[in-house]
Amino acid sequence: MAQVTVTLDANLAIDVMLLSGTASPQDAIELIVRDYLARGRRTESRTTEAADGQRLAQEQPPVQEG
Repeated sequence: MAQVTVTLDANLAIDVMLLSGTASPQDAIELIVRDYLARGRRTESRTTEAADGQRLAQEQPPVQEG
């Protein structure tokens, strides 16, 4: 897997380390990014199913009278 180097403010890195409970800034950022992506996928799967159900529902053509 390719790796990317990101420069962060030291205070931000320390806050992330404290929130994630890690001793390494690299591990902390990786955990935060992985969690962010997982949350996005969970939210997408919850909201997409309802929208897809309505979108894929067969609409009945109007009944022609007369």
